[in-house]
Amino acid sequence: MESLFIFSLIILFGLLFSQVIAEPVEDKQALLDFFNNFPHSRDLNWNQSSTVCNNWTGVICSPDKSRIIALRLPGIGFHGSIPSNTLSRLSALEILSLRSNQITGPFPSDLFNLKNLSFLYLQFNHFSGPLPSNFSFWKNLTVINLAYNAFNGSIPSSISNLTQLTSLNFGNNLLSGEIPDFDLPNLQQLDLANNNLTGSIPKSLLKFSSSAFSGNNVSFSPSPAQSPVFPPTPKSKNGRKLSESALLGIIIGGCVIGLLAFIFLLVVCCSKRKGENGSSGKLQKGERSPDKPIQGSQDGTSRLVFFEGFNYAFDLEDLLRASAEVLGKGTFGTAYKAVLEDATTVVVKRLKEVGVGKREFEQQMELVGKIRHVNVAELRAYYYSKDEKLMVYDYYSQGSVSALLHGKRGADRIPLDWDTRLRIAIGAARGIACIHTENNGKLVHGNIKSSNIFLNTQNYGCVSDLGLSTLINPVSPPVPRATGYRAPEVTDTKKAAQPSDIYSFGVLLLELLTGKSPVHATGGDEVVHLVRWVQSVVREEWTAEVFDVELMRYPNIEEEMVEMLQIAMACVSRMPDQRPKITDVVKMMEDIRRIDTGNRPSSETKSEISTPPPLESTSAPTVSQSLQ
Repeated sequence: MESLFIFSLIILFGLLFSQVIAEPVEDKQALLDFFNNFPHSRDLNWNQSSTVCNNWTGVICSPDKSRIIALRLPGIGFHGSIPSNTLSRLSALEILSLRSNQITGPFPSDLFNLKNLSFLYLQFNHFSGPLPSNFSFWKNLTVINLAYNAFNGSIPSSISNLTQLTSLNFGNNLLSGEIPDFDLPNLQQLDLANNNLTGSIPKSLLKFSSSAFSGNNVSFSPSPAQSPVFPPTPKSKNGRKLSESALLGIIIGGCVIGLLAFIFLLVVCCSKRKGENGSSGKLQKGERSPDKPIQGSQDGTSRLVFFEGFNYAFDLEDLLRASAEVLGKGTFGTAYKAVLEDATTVVVKRLKEVGVGKREFEQQMELVGKIRHVNVAELRAYYYSKDEKLMVYDYYSQGSVSALLHGKRGADRIPLDWDTRLRIAIGAARGIACIHTENNGKLVHGNIKSSNIFLNTQNYGCVSDLGLSTLINPVSPPVPRATGYRAPEVTDTKKAAQPSDIYSFGVLLLELLTGKSPVHATGGDEVVHLVRWVQSVVREEWTAEVFDVELMRYPNIEEEMVEMLQIAMACVSRMPDQRPKITDVVKMMEDIRRIDTGNRPSSETKSEISTPPPLESTSAPTVSQSLQ
């Protein structure tokens, strides 16, 4: 009996183990063959030893992990033709996105074997030649986007057989001939613009706006119900035409009524806008931003530029569609939390008033992007166009130090304890020390403040938003809060120097010690500058009055706080040459107390790359959640 029980346990554990390690072996090999035989400029975390369903970028498996059902690899830098006998082996594939690459050649014949394909995204590539004559291979197709390629020939009439189709985009190709009468009952989005199409637009497509057909030599043939109907000339009751004075009165009356109607509509619209925006225009917690982080559309030439080591697959078009929440509006622009449709969460910094050209901007981004340090938020990607300049960072789920420190204080508030504040200060100092060694010791952060400091995975401070002071052309005075961090000698942010970074860091230390903002009100109209207030209190030897009341509950930390206060006071010295070097600041703070339990000491080389904090994400998305 005992042996039977043991045997049953072995069988049970065997079944459980097989479920844990189960993965689509054949599909995995097909992807490896595809990737290894297809030239590309960005690397992916694909290898034989890792689990495809849980770890591979851009890959989604079925719930039982038996097949791969979605492949999304936009902006990987693929160039050349898709290798044959690779994607065709993924016969269960439902979603395929290879957009925003540099793929050439005809329409991929490998796709004809993907009978379950529902969503196809190949836009922004260099495909050429005719479209497939028979689209009936894919009866489940719901979305087709082949825009911004060089497909030529006519539009296949077989598209009419795709009864599930809801979106069709053939815009910006070289298609010619007449537009077939699709008559697709579920079609909601259509774009055939900027081709060489001719003839009349079929009646079944007249419901779409004229922009769907712009840039072609096509004509509208409106149905009789849509033809303009001109009313007959008004006549009097006895059948004779009205007099000129009567006609004039009708015209004047009509104009007055029209004017009144216009004024009424204008008042209603203004009232509605005021109600939507509110008086302050600020977003409440959790509220979605009414505007996207990016306006406009990708033009095929300006693309997101990714740095090495960033394995998330998305591009500008993903950011265009991402839900965006405003995290904050700062000196150099607005930061958004962008949640992509595959649940990837990033921070997009939308810069304002960039005062340099493309080449200088890109050089600065390359300088910043190569910095790898556990206490510096890594720049993952950037984008430059005439109208938009963007920077993409990892999202830190705990929020900024400013939010943690100055968030709503009440009975349910979890205060920042002294150990955490000490870690924040030490980590931020290490990050600034790394920054100050870059570019032959000439790089300056230029915007150090608590809203630009985040907590990494070990709860040490992590510096973000660096290297922008030389790019931005300020056109308005800085907000008082930002002014509170600025060194006295800095009148132009472009002229910030490393000693001014030390001053700003000293203000951050005072902020951590006092719990007060750099510039704050005292209850009346009086505005208090933190540095001046602390200096006056210390001068009167009332040092105990300086520290945050939330810190008073922790025993045996008074001496450590006084040591930190002394470091802060040295950093905010009025004369730049009297401020310590950041390397000396790091050493002094590390000597306060050895609390290092996993963060790299400052003496280690900055060339070592530490794992960045993980992105906050939800559980694995379903197929419907992963749609483009």
